[in-house]
Amino acid sequence: MNNFVKRTLTGIVFVAVLLGCTFWNQISFSILFFIITILGVWEFYTLSEKGGNQPQKIFGTIAGAILFGSTALVCMGFFDPRILLINIPIIFIIFIFELYSKAANPFGNIAFTLLGLIYVALPFSLLNYITTYSVSYSYQLLFGIFFIVWSSDSGAYLAGSAFGKHKLFLRVSPGKTWEGSIGGAIASYFVAYLISSWFTSISMIDWMVLATIIVIIGTLGDLVKSLLKRSVNVKDSGNILPGHGGILDRFDSLIMATPFVFIYLYLIKLF
Repeated sequence: MNNFVKRTLTGIVFVAVLLGCTFWNQISFSILFFIITILGVWEFYTLSEKGGNQPQKIFGTIAGAILFGSTALVCMGFFDPRILLINIPIIFIIFIFELYSKAANPFGNIAFTLLGLIYVALPFSLLNYITTYSVSYSYQLLFGIFFIVWSSDSGAYLAGSAFGKHKLFLRVSPGKTWEGSIGGAIASYFVAYLISSWFTSISMIDWMVLATIIVIIGTLGDLVKSLLKRSVNVKDSGNILPGHGGILDRFDSLIMATPFVFIYLYLIKLF
C-alpha cells in the first residue's frame, strides 16, 4: 500500500471516528478524548526522552488522564466541580516523586512532566467545557471548530503548494509560506461564514473571531510542534496514525488554539 492510499484511508477513518464519537453523545466524546489525551501525553513524554530528558512518564500520563477524566465527569454532571481540586495535590506529588528518582537533572524532569500536562492534557480537558457551552451537551460548537481547523490546514497546504514563495518561519518550518497562511485564512473565513448559518449557538461575528483565533494561534501551534520535533530531531511526533504521524501531528493546531477559544467563548458569555 503506497503512502497516499495509506494516508487517505487513515484520514477517512480518523475523521469518521472523531466526528462520530463527538456527534453520538457526551459519553462517547469523553471516552474518545480520554484515550487521545493519554496517547498524546505519552507521546509528548516519549519525544522528551529523545531529547535526553527523563519526565515521569507513567505518573505524568496518569495525572493527565485524571485531569481530563475529572473535567469530563464534572461536565457530565456526575461530580461537583470541587472534585477538580484533586488535580492540585497531584501536581505537587510530581515534585515529591522526583526526590526519590536520583536523577542528574531533577527539576528538568519535573518541568517536562508538568509541560506534558499543560501542553497536551489541559487543552483537551477544556474541550469538555466547549461541548457544554450551552449548558447541555452539544456537538455543534466543537464541530464548527474542527471544520475551521481543518479548512485552515487544507487551505494553507493547497495555497502553499500552488503559490508559496515567501517563507513564514524558515528556522522552524521551511515548508510553510505566507501565501499558504493567507490561503488557510481565506478558507477558514469562508467555512466560518457557512457554519454561522447552521450552528447558531453563537453569532456570525463570533464565528469570524473564532476563525481568526484558530488561524493565528493554530498556525503558531503547528510551528511550536515543529520546534519540538526539530529539537529532538524527529520527522513525526509518533506513528499511531499511518501516513499522518502521531497525536501531536494531528492535533497541534487544536491543542494551541483551544485555550484561546475557550477564553473567548466564556468572555462573550459573561459580557
